[in-house]
Amino acid sequence: MASNKSKQDLLSARHRAAVSIGLNIALAVGKGVAGVASSSTALIGDAINSATDVLASFAAFVGLWVAGREHPSFPYGLYKAETVATLVTSIAVIVAAYEIGRQAMFGAERLPDVSIALPVAALSLIVSLLFGLYQSREGKRLNSPALKADARDYLADALSTGVVFIGLLATKFGYAVDRWAAAVVSLFVFRAGSALLVTALKDLLDASIDRETEREIIQMVEQHPRISRVKQCLSRTAGGRYIVDMDVVMHTPSHRIADHVADRLEELIPQKFPLVVMARIRPHYSADTIVRRLTPVTKPEGEPSPHFVRSPWFLIETIDTSKPKVIKREFVENQHAGAEKKKGLLVGNWLLSLKPDEVIVPNGHNGTAVVLLRAAGVEIRSAAS
Repeated sequence: MASNKSKQDLLSARHRAAVSIGLNIALAVGKGVAGVASSSTALIGDAINSATDVLASFAAFVGLWVAGREHPSFPYGLYKAETVATLVTSIAVIVAAYEIGRQAMFGAERLPDVSIALPVAALSLIVSLLFGLYQSREGKRLNSPALKADARDYLADALSTGVVFIGLLATKFGYAVDRWAAAVVSLFVFRAGSALLVTALKDLLDASIDRETEREIIQMVEQHPRISRVKQCLSRTAGGRYIVDMDVVMHTPSHRIADHVADRLEELIPQKFPLVVMARIRPHYSADTIVRRLTPVTKPEGEPSPHFVRSPWFLIETIDTSKPKVIKREFVENQHAGAEKKKGLLVGNWLLSLKPDEVIVPNGHNGTAVVLLRAAGVEIRSAAS
């Protein structure tokens, strides 16, 4: 199930895709009318490029709209609808490149009226460049492949319009290079479309998430006190978002605790890594005769402390329950005992980092630290028992 942040990002991305459609229509119409009125082959080709962008932007909008839908036939979600939209975008851009090149090579030779074409080309260049940079920034912020593709499309459009602008400027000074400008435009647009096509195909072929993020997720899971190690981690991209399927080895003989820890990790992973829209944890658990027990004490080799989070020291015992026998004993000082604020949270997280199996608490104590330990699947035992 997608997180609230993920759904909000989708809504924001849809809004920007809708704006892109309207802007592309305006650019296509403006350049098309000016191109015909001025007889500029290059500007007409650029108008065809923008007209194709309307289809591409519409595909991005549809992909973003479908991506947020939930359906029982698609348990992993419809996030790859954005990837399909990117694929459609790439094909549309390549088709535009072909059409622009065809017009340049086989179209009639015409000397454009620069008094009409040049101002339109200049305005179109500014609009495409600024909106492309804005869309690129938002696409990265929302991690939306469709918006990133749309941004690259706008920047490619700005580049092609820039070539048209230079060609028209040269024509103004007596150099008839309008058709050559149109030919160059087709090459730039084809290159942009090819890059988009490769990106879309990689996502459709279930490329894994980047290794650094995957290692961070594994590290987070292995820090849990009940997790011995991550046995296997399978991850894949889903429209710029991540799906994680993980097998973990748990240090507990309890089926109930194993299920509890797995459920909790499935909640924590998307919270820490917002791009993860689904995390599945499969526990492998078994009885272990080695138990790690923490007990609050007043001092090294001292009596059990009547306090918990304010206890100055903790005794760590490694016990072989099959004999039973204490294998190892060590004392650690509670560095958060004197904290004035959020003491329970600080001590609880610190104790979790020690990866205990059992924690002895003074009778009746049930503060923040104990709640954190219990939620992590650590067995809480009363000092009176």
